[in-house]
Amino acid sequence: MTGFAHGLVIGKFYPPHAGHEHLVRIAAAGARRVTVVVMSSAADSIPLAERVRWMRAIHADGGNVHVTGLPCDIPFDLGDRTVWAAQVAGMRAAVQQVTSEPLDAVFTSEEYGDELAARLGATHVCVDPQRVAVPVSATACRADLAGLWDRLHPVVRAGLAVRIVVVGAESTGTTTLSRALAEHYRARGGVWARTGWVHEHGRDYTVTKWDEQIAAARAAGRAAPGMDELVWTADDFAVIATRQTELEDAAAAAGSPVLVCDTDAFATSVWERRYLGADTGAAAASPLPRRDVYLLTDHVDVPFVQDGIRDGEHIRVDMTGWFVTALTRAGHSWVLLTGTREERLRLAVRVTDLALERRARFTGPHTPHDGKVLA
Repeated sequence: MTGFAHGLVIGKFYPPHAGHEHLVRIAAAGARRVTVVVMSSAADSIPLAERVRWMRAIHADGGNVHVTGLPCDIPFDLGDRTVWAAQVAGMRAAVQQVTSEPLDAVFTSEEYGDELAARLGATHVCVDPQRVAVPVSATACRADLAGLWDRLHPVVRAGLAVRIVVVGAESTGTTTLSRALAEHYRARGGVWARTGWVHEHGRDYTVTKWDEQIAAARAAGRAAPGMDELVWTADDFAVIATRQTELEDAAAAAGSPVLVCDTDAFATSVWERRYLGADTGAAAASPLPRRDVYLLTDHVDVPFVQDGIRDGEHIRVDMTGWFVTALTRAGHSWVLLTGTREERLRLAVRVTDLALERRARFTGPHTPHDGKVLA
């Protein structure tokens, strides 16, 4: 501990990576209080609020680290004193939103750190300027997101992973298609071998619920209930939706740049309608992570296969329509998959590849005449 009272760390954190984490942790060890200012321009394709949330989550264990955000469309020009004045004024204002405690240290890995600290009346602490301790940069991450995937904190990976959700009525091939799609990307090898596949938690919940009601019936001397006699409540669907999202987020944090889900919390709200007659809103109340695209498996030309717990053959046509209506009304991007298994998988891969291309394209930041940008 060097005895600084209040240290500052600034950056775009676009995206946050292991080098940023190292810088903030060094600052947290060297100052009693650290303010991290995330600066974002209107051109950036990752919202400021998202980066602030990530940085707060990454450093949640550091009680002395406080993260705030600053929309900043000021040019970055080390040779212009008016630009310097504007930048410093914005930084001061951002810090003052968090605390009135004066700064006495600025932690950076940049050449401009000396002048920035001087303009703030603080001491510059230069941390790993040659990127030796943690050889990574935001520029490199933006240029090769998949190649540097493991240089990102799990929180950031979960936020950046392309999430493909496969939904559909009973026995329309959602599980078969979603598994095949995940295996397609795992076959790429490398980081892609970790491509996650999230199973349908509602199925596990249904089996457990049925077993419990069978046991209760037998204990009371009654006949065991059939699957179509299960009693469902809004609370059941709320629990299923919450757990489904938990499984999804955990898989996104541990996996590759793409995650494939066999249903999600949104689809659970459609199943809630199927069993309760009308959407009570219980499942829909579960916060939904960012979605890239939904793949809806059509029921047409897909035979119904009884697996022991299915009871919806008579309602498959209606459910496909419910999914179309719900997805469209909610404003989600969705693609109807028709044809043979091979044709469905081929289109699913094309849609996923396009989503991955979009995710790997970062707009901005503006590069000034001297070629330097905030990290």
